[in-house]
Amino acid sequence: MVMSDIRLNPFNPIDRWFASFNVEDPKIARTILRLVPAQCPFERDIVFFGRCLFHIPPLCKLNPLYDRLVELRFRALCYLVDTCGYDLEALGNG
Repeated sequence: MVMSDIRLNPFNPIDRWFASFNVEDPKIARTILRLVPAQCPFERDIVFFGRCLFHIPPLCKLNPLYDRLVELRFRALCYLVDTCGYDLEALGNG
């Protein structure tokens, strides 16, 4: 069954690694916050003279590991706030 899971999703081992990664170091947590954006940076509206010509959808959803990266960022943020006592407002967007 494990082999069929890998064949269906080649990112499964990386996905499991992200899911099992424990954030236990403030320096690593801050690095994760700096590297993983809080929101998808690619979504754009192309506007010309105040009129939206077209919309570029969030391409992050095409990344099969995007949800795990956002989850890892959230765990890093929770670790800094809950365990290390950081102020959420001081952390800002990363």
